[in-house]
Amino acid sequence: MRTRILAIARWGVLIWGTLSLVGVMGIAAFVAFQLGPGNRDKIDSASAHDVRFVLNWCQLGDERIEKVLHSHASSRSFTGDHLDAYAIRISHIELAELTKEADDFRGRWYRGDQLPKVLDDAVGFVGGWLHELPWFPGEAELRSSGFYVYPWSIHCHGIRPSAAELIFIRPSDRMVFYFGGKT
Repeated sequence: MRTRILAIARWGVLIWGTLSLVGVMGIAAFVAFQLGPGNRDKIDSASAHDVRFVLNWCQLGDERIEKVLHSHASSRSFTGDHLDAYAIRISHIELAELTKEADDFRGRWYRGDQLPKVLDDAVGFVGGWLHELPWFPGEAELRSSGFYVYPWSIHCHGIRPSAAELIFIRPSDRMVFYFGGKT
């Protein structure tokens, strides 16, 4: 009987120790992810190479990039929450490129003062982050006729955006602004 109790106690301690080890390893992995060297905010350090995807996504081509004026790439939370934004000066843009009809396989540009409801809501989502980006155009400016918006991705919970990747262009001074954020 005593041997049986010792065997049960040994198994209990072994199971408890294993669960404790797994818990400690999980906490250590979480802390390493949050505090590790690869998970830091990167402010104004992006190069043209880093942001070329922005112009390629909207079919303008990365060869137009002249200079990245501002950049903000935040650290990622464990659930993926983040804020990435770029201000890019390009060499040229024709209004005809922004107003041409899109086919089924390509997105299209929308003038800032003529946004469909879901895109207008996504621009509102962007507006909620602008206090962290003093160089990014304001929400009212983004909704003006001087801007065009290219929606790359909008994710909603219910009918409210919870993540968005939008590209804005201000043709008057050849500026492209990218916003990617998730809450």
